[in-house]
Amino acid sequence: MSGLYVHIPFCKSRCIYCGFYSTTHEELRSRYVDSLCEELRLRRDYLDDRISTIYLGGGTPSQLCQTDIDRIFDAIYKYNKVEDSIEATFECNPDDITESLADYIKSSPINRVSMGAQSFSDDILSFIRRRHNASQIISAVERLRKADVSNISIDLMFGFPQESIQTWRTDIESALNLEIEHISAYSLMYEEGTAMTKLLLENRIKECDEETYLAMYNILIDKLVAAGYEHYEISNFAKSGYRSIHNSNYWNDIPYLGIGASAHSFNRMSRQWNIDDISSYMESISKKTIPAETEFLTKDSRFDDVVMTRLRTCEGIDMIGIKKKFGEDYLAFLYKEAAPHIENGLMTLEGSHLHLTRKGLFVSDSIISDLMHV
Repeated sequence: MSGLYVHIPFCKSRCIYCGFYSTTHEELRSRYVDSLCEELRLRRDYLDDRISTIYLGGGTPSQLCQTDIDRIFDAIYKYNKVEDSIEATFECNPDDITESLADYIKSSPINRVSMGAQSFSDDILSFIRRRHNASQIISAVERLRKADVSNISIDLMFGFPQESIQTWRTDIESALNLEIEHISAYSLMYEEGTAMTKLLLENRIKECDEETYLAMYNILIDKLVAAGYEHYEISNFAKSGYRSIHNSNYWNDIPYLGIGASAHSFNRMSRQWNIDDISSYMESISKKTIPAETEFLTKDSRFDDVVMTRLRTCEGIDMIGIKKKFGEDYLAFLYKEAAPHIENGLMTLEGSHLHLTRKGLFVSDSIISDLMHV
C-alpha cells in the first residue's frame, strides 16, 4: 500500500516556533488548489500501489473552503487507485472547527482529525502566537464529537521558555480529560530562521534546561501509559487501534507521494521534494513540470533510512528483515554498533527486534547516528 500527503501551506498568522513552509497569502488559495489538482494528474503514475492513507497537512488545511477541499478529494480519487477503507487525516486549528466544518468533515472522506492544540495554557498560547485559547480546544473536540467524528488526535508541545513542570502536568491532564484517541507530543525545537530562535539568539528568552526537558518527557510517558495509551513512537501515543496509519507508513518504509509546495515523496528508489515557494510551485505546475529535486537512494542511504525511522518505533528494527533486505554485512555492522548501547542499557534485543529502552529514548538521536552506515 502507499500513502498520499497533500501540503496546504496557508496560515492566518505565523507561530513564532514554526519552521514548516507556510504563507499568509490567502488570496492564492483557489489558484493553489488548481495546481494541486494538476500535480495529482501529472504524477498519477508515481505510485504503483493503491493508496491506503491520505493526509492533508500544513500550514492549516482548515483554512480552505469546503469547495476547495472537495476539489482536492475529487482529484485524488480521479487520478489514483484508492482503497475502499482508507485513513484520511485532516489537520486543523481549534478555532477553525465550527459546527458547519465539523458536519462537513463527517460527510466528507475525512475520518481522522489532527488538531494543533500545543498547550492548554492561555499564557503560552499567546506567547507563541497561536490564534486559539484553551477553551476553544475543548469546544472544537465537543463539536467534532457532536458530529460523530470518532478519531481525534491533538498535538502538544513542551519545553517552552519559563514553562513549569506543573503547567506541563496540567496540559497532559487537560488532554486526557478530552478522552481523545491519539496524542502527539513534541519538545520545542529552535528552528533556524524562526522568530523564536531570533528571541533566543538575542537573549530575550532562555532555553529550557535539559533536566527539565527530561522530567517533562518522563511525566508525559508515565501519565499517558497509565491512562491506557500505547507509546508506539518516540513522540506518539494512541489508544488501542488508533495508531496513525499514515505516519506509521513513514516509519515502515512504505512509499508515499507528496503533493504541493515543499511536499516530499518517496518510492524506495528515490526521494523527491518540491520547491518551498508557492509562486514558483504554481508557475512550474502551470507549465506542466514538477518543481522537484530528486535524490536517488544508495544501499547505504536506504539502510540508514530504515535505522532512523524504525528505531523511533516501539517495535524497533527487525534484524531478520535487515538480513533479507541488505545482507549479512549490514546485519553484522548493526550488531557490532549496537553492542555497547545494549551493554549500557540503552538498547535491548528481544527476539529478532532491536529497539531502544526507556533510558535510550532520551539519547535516541545519538544512538541512531552511531548505527548509521554512512
